[in-house]
Amino acid sequence: MPNLLIKKALNNNVLIAEHSSYGEVVLIGKGIGFNRKRGDFIDTDIVEKLFVLKNEKEQVNYLKLLPHVDNDLLEVIIASIELIKSKTNAVLNEHIHVALTDHIMFAASRLSNGLVLNNPFLIETKALYPFEYQIAEEVVQLIEEQKGLHLPVGEIGFIALHIHSAMMNKELSEVNQHSQLVTKLVNLIEEQLEVKIDKDSIDYMRLVRHLRFTIERVHTGERVEEPEKITSLLKDEYPICYNLSWKLIKVMQQTLKKQVYDAEAVYLTMHLQRLQKKVK
Repeated sequence: MPNLLIKKALNNNVLIAEHSSYGEVVLIGKGIGFNRKRGDFIDTDIVEKLFVLKNEKEQVNYLKLLPHVDNDLLEVIIASIELIKSKTNAVLNEHIHVALTDHIMFAASRLSNGLVLNNPFLIETKALYPFEYQIAEEVVQLIEEQKGLHLPVGEIGFIALHIHSAMMNKELSEVNQHSQLVTKLVNLIEEQLEVKIDKDSIDYMRLVRHLRFTIERVHTGERVEEPEKITSLLKDEYPICYNLSWKLIKVMQQTLKKQVYDAEAVYLTMHLQRLQKKVK
């Protein structure tokens, strides 16, 4: 990576620089702006530890946020993204800098005003994305240690969705849609089977994970093989679960606006039957 020429130091943590390949970029890193001035060069060794915002839209949005973020809080947010980067070992979508800065800034503001935002998808998020949830827990802990800010448990779920979105290069709205769809499907299962699923149980985790993978397959158009002999057997043996699996599939089709292959009903039926047997 070539050296970067500093055009402007915005604060201790953010610089605007000139990159030989990308043109103007925004550099983000803890303390990188300290004692830097226009015309200085930043060598490549330091750049490895920085975040380079190349996307023009993300740059504009990030720079708009800066005047509203307290410098100490910004340092903690940058440290949080460093933590996420090291734990996921993934190339994160640049949008996480804007999205997470904005989210944590407003969470801190809500907290100072005594407002706690309820997260209706917390349990589903934890079951859907256990890896991201664990990292989000560490982020919340880091914020508390470094800033003395105790974010409520619901925030772990929100941050986990931001992490998943950045890792998978997905729009947050799409991630939210999938989480909400899982909640809707679980509610329908409880209602139709007249059961109350223990949200801390391994069966619940398995169910949510199965629904998540079904949604992912439908979304990408991936087809699973249909075991035809099992289909007729399940239809006869477990009509309630088989009919419910089709109700769930119709909800998925309406929400995702995509075709769901018949084979999915087979796998869902087996899952529902196991769940019904265990609960009863």
